[in-house]
Amino acid sequence: MTDGALPVAVIGAGPVGLAAAAHLRARGLTPLVLEAGPAVGHSIRAWAHVRMFTPWRYCVDPAARALLEEAGWVHPPAEAVPTGAELVARYLEPLAALLPHIRLNSRVVAVTRRGADKMRTAGREALPFVLRVEEPDGALRLIEARAVIDASGTWTTPNPAGADGLPAIGEAAAADRIATGIPDVLGRDRARHAGRVTAVIGAGHSALNALIDLAALRRECPSTRILWVTRKQRLEEAFGGEAADGLPARGALGSAARQLVESGAVEVVSPFHVAEIRREGKGLRVLGEGAGHPRAFTADTLVVATGFRPDLSMFREIRLGLDPWLECAAALGPLIDPNLHSCGTVRPHGARELAHPEPGFFIAGMKSYGRAPTFLLATGHEQVRSIAAALAGDVDAAGRVELVLPETGVCHAGPAVAPLQPAGAGGCCGVAPAVAPAPVVACCAPRREPA
Repeated sequence: MTDGALPVAVIGAGPVGLAAAAHLRARGLTPLVLEAGPAVGHSIRAWAHVRMFTPWRYCVDPAARALLEEAGWVHPPAEAVPTGAELVARYLEPLAALLPHIRLNSRVVAVTRRGADKMRTAGREALPFVLRVEEPDGALRLIEARAVIDASGTWTTPNPAGADGLPAIGEAAAADRIATGIPDVLGRDRARHAGRVTAVIGAGHSALNALIDLAALRRECPSTRILWVTRKQRLEEAFGGEAADGLPARGALGSAARQLVESGAVEVVSPFHVAEIRREGKGLRVLGEGAGHPRAFTADTLVVATGFRPDLSMFREIRLGLDPWLECAAALGPLIDPNLHSCGTVRPHGARELAHPEPGFFIAGMKSYGRAPTFLLATGHEQVRSIAAALAGDVDAAGRVELVLPETGVCHAGPAVAPLQPAGAGGCCGVAPAVAPAPVVACCAPRREPA
């Protein structure tokens, strides 16, 4: 097989991975989708019970939609908001049925170039990629590809509870009493939380979802107790834009969390930086620091919802160009850095910003953001459209990147402790949501290295 006939390897059969396959197919390229799990949307199935805050119109990729509608598929109501289960059943599974080159139970454990390690430069671009793929029995097989798009996401690599980025002392030993992400407290995981003390650690949307579900459980079982543990000096920041949010369902999460705090249904432990987790009888004693003083609390179970980070271990022999603290592509870092801004307005970006020093290698989807939050599916769709165009040699189409996202309704101009600004007040990006993009100023300007 000649290099030109090799497929483009797509790692991950989630929404962005399948969208990448649809765009590659539309460009006349052959995608080969490698999924570690036993079914498409494997990670989404872990939070199938959760209702997303993104309506269907932002969840469906244009190339995927064209392929589906050609087969008679009917788009769900544009403004309806799906659950994870609905996204899989009504979109991903029908789409996967139209894409012939999907291999399940195929975990990519390493990517390199044929016969060359990271050190070699001469002739490197002409060498095909080689992916080592682990099968269910542990056997390894080699797959060659002309290019690689990693859309494997970050769901399986959550951040730890430890405030310093490392697992807290004792965190691994207490793993049987720690859940990550958004547990199904009203269903599968009910017995673990009903009538017990659960501490939710984190201040993002996953944490808010967990708090809201736990509060619903508390209404059914009043002896249930909920602690909300965050590092924030100002808890109000966790509520987001609320009514000003461009996605009403996202804004409603913040409003619901605010109501839970104000009503006393949730006990706030903030600011709190987790340092150690100790087993204490049948529960856990969590030690840390808050406002410069030692603090501690006790809980039966922890829900650690502190965000996610990319697993880059498979790319040890690939030449990566990473932002030094976000671990995303270097050119993308200044556009999404939460240290600078939190608004949902991300400057258009595609193959150029996502490129690494390794030609033909891209990371797309949630993993492309590294450790940064606020990723939306529509961003991933535009990313892979541009990447597919670049791989097909259509430079103009790859460069014509357009991305309009709903704003969060808040903008942090500078440090996170700065006062919140309503949407349209200028904020860190200097534009109101209804106005055409202006030159990016203030917090969206290129970053300086920290002193």
